[in-house]
This record gives sequence, C-alpha cells and structure tokens, in this order.
Amino acid sequence: MSVKKGTRLWAAVIPLSFLFVASVAGQLTPEPATQAKPAQSTISPAASPQPTPANALSALTNTQGPTTLTLDDALRLANAQASGFQQATLQEKIAEEDLRQAKAAFLPTLSAPLGYIYTSPAHGLQPGEPRAPRFIAADAINQYQAYLQVSGDFDLSGKLRATLAKHRELLAAAHAGTEVARRALAQAVVEAYFGLSLASAQRQAAEGNLSAAEEFQKITSLLLQGGEVASVDLTRAELQTLSRRDEFEKARAAEVVAAGSLRVLVGYDFATAISTIDLSTSIPVDAEFLSANVADVTRRPEFTQFESQLRAAQQDVKIARADRLPSLTYELLGGFDTDSMKGPALKEHTGMSAAISLNIPIFDWGVRKSKEQQARLNQQLLQNERTIALRGFTQQFYAAKAEAASAASRVRLARDGITKAESNVSASIARYRAGEAQIVEVTDAQTTLVAQRSAYYQALFDYQVAVAHLRQATGK
Repeated sequence: MSVKKGTRLWAAVIPLSFLFVASVAGQLTPEPATQAKPAQSTISPAASPQPTPANALSALTNTQGPTTLTLDDALRLANAQASGFQQATLQEKIAEEDLRQAKAAFLPTLSAPLGYIYTSPAHGLQPGEPRAPRFIAADAINQYQAYLQVSGDFDLSGKLRATLAKHRELLAAAHAGTEVARRALAQAVVEAYFGLSLASAQRQAAEGNLSAAEEFQKITSLLLQGGEVASVDLTRAELQTLSRRDEFEKARAAEVVAAGSLRVLVGYDFATAISTIDLSTSIPVDAEFLSANVADVTRRPEFTQFESQLRAAQQDVKIARADRLPSLTYELLGGFDTDSMKGPALKEHTGMSAAISLNIPIFDWGVRKSKEQQARLNQQLLQNERTIALRGFTQQFYAAKAEAASAASRVRLARDGITKAESNVSASIARYRAGEAQIVEVTDAQTTLVAQRSAYYQALFDYQVAVAHLRQATGK
C-alpha cells in the first residue's frame, strides 16, 4: 500500500515540478540578443516638432488600456510642458526684444509734446496797457504749446554700437541656454522613462518569482502529505513564498512611483495609465560608448553660451569706457507756442527750432572708471567659470564612459548568470526530489536566480542612463 501511495504522490508531484521549472524559465529568461532592438536611437532628442500639450496628449492617450510610450514620444511631450526648457525659451524671446531695442536706439524718436499753462494776471495795470502775467518767467497768461519732436543721439563714443553687439551676443547665449535646458530636460526624461521600464521589469520578475515560489510550496506540501519530507521543509517553503510576496509588493509600489515621475514630465494625468517599452529590448551596443571622444566635450552648448557671454562682457567694457567720452544729441521741434488759439496770434507763434547738445564728462568721483573696471572683472569671472566647467565636463565624460562600459559588461555577466542560475534551480529541485539535498539548497538557488534577474535589469537601466550621460557630455 505504501508503494502505491508513493507512486501516486510522485505522479502528482512530477508534473508540478516540471510546471515550476517551466514557470521559472519562462519568467526569468532574458530576451535573446538577436531579437533585441537597441533603444539608443531614441535617446537623442533631435529637433522634434513641439506640439501643444492638448494635441500631443490627445494623440497618445486616446486608448482603452495603458498608453505605451516610446522615448521619442516622451521627449516630445515633455518639451511641450511647463519646465525649465520653456522658461529658457521665454528668456531667449526676452533677449530678442532687448536686441530689437538696441537696434532702435540708432533711429530718431518721434513724439508730440502738448501743454497748456495758465498764469494769474498782474494787478495795477494802467488803462489800455496789455494784460501781463503775474510771474516774471511766464510768456503769457494763457500759453498753448504743441510740437512735433524728433530727437536722437550721434554715436560718437561707440556706446550704441557696443550695446548692439552686446545684445547680439546675449541673444546667442540665450539660444545656447535654451539648448542646455532642453538637453537637461531630455536627460531627466530618459532617466524617468527607463526608471519606469526598470520598475515594470522588476515587478514582472517579482510576480514570476512569486508564482514559482507558490508552485514549489505546493510541491513541498504534496511531499509532506506523502511522508517524503519533514514539516520544517514546508515551513521553509512558506517563508520563501512570503519573502517573494514581499518583494512583489515592493516592486509594485516602486512601479507606481516611477510611473508618477514620468507622468509629471510628459504632462499625463495621474489617473491615466502609462507604460514604456520592455527594458530587455534595449541591449547594449559597444559602439555607442567606444566611439566617444573626450575632444567632443567642447561641443556642448554650455561652451557656446560661455563664449557668447564672454564677448558680451567685452562689449560691457566698451560701454563703460564710452560713458567717459563726450556724447552728442540732437532735437528738432516744429509747432506753436502761443497765448491764443485764434488765427493771427497762432500763425505768428508757429515755427520750428533745432538744438544740438554736446556733453563732456569731466569729473564724477571715479564712478565711470569703476564701472569699466567692474566690467573687466566680470569678464575674468566668466573666463574662470569656463575653465572650471571644462574640467567638470571632462570628468563627467570619463565617468559616463566608464559607467557605460561597466554596465555593458554587467549585462553580459548577468545574462550568463541567469542561464546558470536556472540550471542550478532545476538541478536543486531534482536533487531535493530524489532525497539527495535539503530544501535549503532549493531556496538558495531560487534566491540566486532572483538576484541574477534583478542584476540583469539593473545593468540594462544603468547602461541606458550612462549612454545618455555620455551623449550629453559630448554635445550629441
């Protein structure tokens, strides 16, 4: 009777064992490299059209299930949201207006000053004597003024030319600053995008690990019922299941948090489901980081911004020096200044005048000289900032290249480790079923497989982030 009972028990356990191994292999085997599509082409946020948030969202959220975003979609949506990039764009437009004002300073201004003055009449006049105003400086009791005025500056000192050149450079610096902000936003989107991919992969892996642990718990329960194992083995299997369930709950919460971070950047409502591409499809490509050259660091838009700011600072020195030179202005007036709006008096007091004014600075207690020195110091400050930035960006390049190379190696190691860990799980189950190993060997094998799978996805994420950092470091 015991032989028949053991035979029936193993007949039930063996299919569950195969189901367990198949579940582990199916859930934890990475995608083969021949089927993977590298995601590097989507990291570079090259000049994509910037849709309005309403149009972009309507095109991507009008679905029944979770919205699967590509990285290009996420970058395009993020560019349309309120962010530092949008603020930099507004700053660039402000700089355009400053340049327009600097150009207009060369042109004469046209205005129409109008005025009316009333002065109380003088007392004690003799009969027949014309009425006179009480104030000595007044021209009449009633004074009407209306002019068409043209005024402007002769750029003798070169101040207007220097101001125009300065604002041209500031506009170029603002344009470079917009590019810097766009690239910073793209970097944040890349990290949030692949962060969600990593969280989703870890949640799926944790779910598969939990299913495998539950299947193994069922196997151990059947073996216990047949008297093949001790009750402590079932307790250990249950503890393993609880551990896998705890990992699954943590992974699920991490996925929710990561999805929220991406929603903020792309402008999605928190009630809208969102998902990304499978992280396992972004297999490392060595050419991505091996071809990077440290000489490309100077291609970053930050250096374009520094150069423009330095040239603008040079113009500031010229502007400050021009304030110490003579200035020449002109004014043309045409109209009337009369005490009566009636025909004869109005005609008599209608005419035009022209004035030229030369202003020669003599002494101002060193204020203008101090401003010139201040402009020179500001120029030196910018040169110092550029030198510091070059060192920092060079360090970032080497760090990103090392991280990319390390992550690519870790991906290969983790992929091999997963294959060996799966073989170890199968062998451990077989040995445990044959009575040649303790249950601890099986649980350790399961834990190793979980760690290898987690390391694989983490390495994929680290690689994508490192490549994004490397591209940013080389101005691509």
